[in-house]
Amino acid sequence: MIARTARVLGTSALLAGTATLLAGAAPPAAPVMAPMMAAASVAPSAVPVLDTRAIARARFGNDAPWYEDRIPFFESADPKIDAVWYYRWSIYRAHQRDLGAKGFITTEFADDVGWQREPYASLNDASGFHIAEGRWLNDRRFVSDYIDFMYEGGNDRHFTDHMADSTWGRYLVDGDRAAVTRHLKVMRHIYGLWEDHMDWSKGLYWVEPLLDATEYTVSSIDASGGKDGFGGGHAFRPSVNSYMIANARAIARIAEMTGDTALADEFEGKARALQDRMVADLWNPQLAHFTDRYRTHNEHVSYWDFIRARELVGFLPWMFDAVPDEAKYAQAWAHLLDPQMLAGEAGMRTVEQSYEYYMRQYRYLGDARECQWNGPIWPYQTTQVLTGMANLLDHYEETGPVTRSTYMRLLRQYTQLHFQGDKLDLEEDYDPATGKPIVGLDRSHHYFHSGYNDLILTGLVGIRPRADDVLEVNPLLPQAGDPEALPWFHVERVPYHGHMISVTWDADGSHYGKGAGLTVAADGKVLAHRADLGRIEVPLARKAPAPIVRETNHAVQLVRGDFPKASASSGAEAENLHDGIDGRLWFYPELPNGWTSGAGTASQWYAVDFGAPQPVSSVKLAFFDNGADIRAPGKVTLEGWQDGAWRDLGSATPLANGVTTLTFTARPLTKVRAVMTPTQGKAIRIAELKALSDS
Repeated sequence: MIARTARVLGTSALLAGTATLLAGAAPPAAPVMAPMMAAASVAPSAVPVLDTRAIARARFGNDAPWYEDRIPFFESADPKIDAVWYYRWSIYRAHQRDLGAKGFITTEFADDVGWQREPYASLNDASGFHIAEGRWLNDRRFVSDYIDFMYEGGNDRHFTDHMADSTWGRYLVDGDRAAVTRHLKVMRHIYGLWEDHMDWSKGLYWVEPLLDATEYTVSSIDASGGKDGFGGGHAFRPSVNSYMIANARAIARIAEMTGDTALADEFEGKARALQDRMVADLWNPQLAHFTDRYRTHNEHVSYWDFIRARELVGFLPWMFDAVPDEAKYAQAWAHLLDPQMLAGEAGMRTVEQSYEYYMRQYRYLGDARECQWNGPIWPYQTTQVLTGMANLLDHYEETGPVTRSTYMRLLRQYTQLHFQGDKLDLEEDYDPATGKPIVGLDRSHHYFHSGYNDLILTGLVGIRPRADDVLEVNPLLPQAGDPEALPWFHVERVPYHGHMISVTWDADGSHYGKGAGLTVAADGKVLAHRADLGRIEVPLARKAPAPIVRETNHAVQLVRGDFPKASASSGAEAENLHDGIDGRLWFYPELPNGWTSGAGTASQWYAVDFGAPQPVSSVKLAFFDNGADIRAPGKVTLEGWQDGAWRDLGSATPLANGVTTLTFTARPLTKVRAVMTPTQGKAIRIAELKALSDS
């Protein structure tokens, strides 16, 4: 049973004094009666409009142009949530790796790690978060390119994932039928490959926790007798089985769109059967929690036995609506709120603190502690649990001890993890007692294996994406007077089914001065309003999504030593040269990236040889500037090698920590060269050089 609070479906469906449906959205033929709500307020005829250009400039400085027409803009009565909202878009931007002709992918680590897929630096385990965040951008090419890459050979199943489900989730936002059906055959193929992790006698999938991206879990530590746990401990886990349920359902829905009813029925049947087995067999009655059961059998653990402690992974089935709406299961959420179990002072523990090996440190890199899942807070799983909690609150009747106040309190707790003092820097994992980062490694800065902005849009704001022509909004905010209440928020430029959506909440109307209550608008026109917090459902005919505009970057060196190749007047070490054309661009001082010149007053140059003529029409140069030993140059002159000589392509005063673009008539160039005048004798850093042509 799905619980529904008051709905806004059509004027004839509403009791007097409940809500208002504005002109421009025709009611459905059979409206649903709504229960009585608070007294109606006057419906606003206009919605707030943010100065997005000024906000982008304030949040992103000289890099503001990248964000202005791409991101939704959000503000609220909580400045920390606002700060993290914009910071998370900077994380998304920093993790877009340009692969040249292959377009963009999203990375998990900003720089290289030893277990990534070469030469792309991709990892499939974080793909669900990447797609969920990126589906809310107004520029659809990043998610589109990424999905294409993953389904055209990029998904090596190095880790578990829910790619098909997240691809379906992207369709629920952008409504692009061609994009979601394009890879159906490969989705089905990849799903079949996972039969190598199916135990047919149990009807469940198993996985080694390490390949579930969760090393040092209870199953792997206990399978080693408490001596290790990096690998081993193969188990039937709530995670992999939930992912496979979600992927099967997504394949079924996509197949139905194509008219392949046989395939749709097959995969719907797979999803149902797997869900039945997971609920029956991974629900641990002794712990009243979904837990692993061992597939491993050795002197320490026995096949099919339950693990002996509760883990946060037990809440993942709610992330995919794979749990019956019954009080017995909903009471498991009490474990998340109990300080003696999974509720750490600073965040969610990955295992309850009564576990024998809770927070024992097994793994180091030098003196630095390495990643483990035996207690630390992980933004990765915190995101999954908050997504599951939002589902619980939105459409389950049995919510156990969870309330909207709970959701907002834990969302704010997660928000706080992004701060290190006044500085924003999300890392891999945290101590649940102190909230301090654990992994003291450079790779951990601005880590992207989690979500946040999707939580804000689908949870706090309450936009619940759907496959039909309905816009549904149900903010998960507690009522006024609750300590976690939020008196106002506004979000705009949210893409949905080809429209631009805005949602405004103003509890008493005093903040925006446009009426009290909740207002939903599309393309600047108010569609629906209600005087209190609650659900709004309004018909909204979909429009074709905006076309994707692409450019090809000819200056990306994926394999060191291959074309294109860089050379420079100084700083000519191979890795230094490569970093200027590695397809990565960010301005975080904690993560040096790019070609860095020597210091001095002499002119510097950095050149890229494509190996063959390329039809270049613009060059983008991103200069990092820390205000100290590395400064943007005072001037840059661009030259192109054509017909055996360097040709002048233009000059500019470069932006510091932004992108300087020089545009010219397209021409076949074999090389480009940036000639730069240093500022005050300081070193110059080109975070990235791009040589572009229209695709």
